[in-house]
Amino acid sequence: MAVTSAPVRQRAGGSRRRPVLVGVGCLAVAAVASGLTIATGDYPLDLPTVLQTLVGRGSAAEQFVVFQLRLPRVVTGLLVGAALGLAGAVFQSVTRNALGSPDVLGFTQGAAAGALLAIVVAGGGAVAVAGAAMAGSVLAALLIYALAWRHGVTGARLVLIGVGLAATLTGVNGYLLTRAQLVDAARAVRWLTGSLDGRGWSEAMPLLLVVVVAVPVILLGCGRGLRALELGDEAAVGLGVSVGPVRLTAVAAAVLLCGAAAAAAGPVAFVALTAPHVARQLTRSPGPNLLPALCAGAALLVTADLVAQRLVPGRPLPVGVLTALLGGGYLVWLLILGRREGRL
Repeated sequence: MAVTSAPVRQRAGGSRRRPVLVGVGCLAVAAVASGLTIATGDYPLDLPTVLQTLVGRGSAAEQFVVFQLRLPRVVTGLLVGAALGLAGAVFQSVTRNALGSPDVLGFTQGAAAGALLAIVVAGGGAVAVAGAAMAGSVLAALLIYALAWRHGVTGARLVLIGVGLAATLTGVNGYLLTRAQLVDAARAVRWLTGSLDGRGWSEAMPLLLVVVVAVPVILLGCGRGLRALELGDEAAVGLGVSVGPVRLTAVAAAVLLCGAAAAAAGPVAFVALTAPHVARQLTRSPGPNLLPALCAGAALLVTADLVAQRLVPGRPLPVGVLTALLGGGYLVWLLILGRREGRL
């Protein structure tokens, strides 16, 4: 008996360690990409100088470049990627749908509608646009949840209502763009693309506060419940999970993460969809993979931003352009794979 059980225990231990190793690996990739982003630019630095500056041993010029110009962009990118990756994992778990993400369910379009109203109608500044984007995401979530409610909320109804509202809001946003003045329209289109250009501590700190509050709520308060929900509501109830409160709490925290991420960097496309799938493939484990998805999202976004800044020499791209191209291709690959395996 002891001889046959040892490999089983080994495999179980390996499966438990793998998500941790994946998370550490993603954080290492994010750290390397962050260091390269800080080091390169019009005022180039080498990595040892970057590290010395981060610990307070750089010159005044180096400290200004690192702490005021480049580090806020990197921190914002890490937080936005982490927030979207975790939120995407929550939505895919709650809906039990591989395509569940803020881009598909209408939360991103709600944030865009709020920002467009602030830009086109009110002519608001950066703070007003960020606040309106956050409010638009929350209001869209409340509307979707209310319309999907019927003796509780199921994943299928949530997806269908979300897709319908997303289509409606896309039309509204298009109308708002046609009514905007040329300057406002250009500003709105740039925001809608999703970008980390010019991001400072004023964008990073509010997002950090939301992340500090929402991430523990999801990881510690809803992690077990979300794993049970993927088995179905009846199975989750049988395991002692309060399905309604867990689903509502997880969705509320994920919506706050999406809204805060959109407020900080605009609606960066497909990170919330791609990061959970990448985490699931790397861990080779079912379930929401919340922490690996968070780490994968951070690594994806800062790496994409690093590539986007240097893909076309002298003409850096907004990071949302690159994530949309890569995420769209990844979505097509998922659909082809699902068809080959007979799931579609």
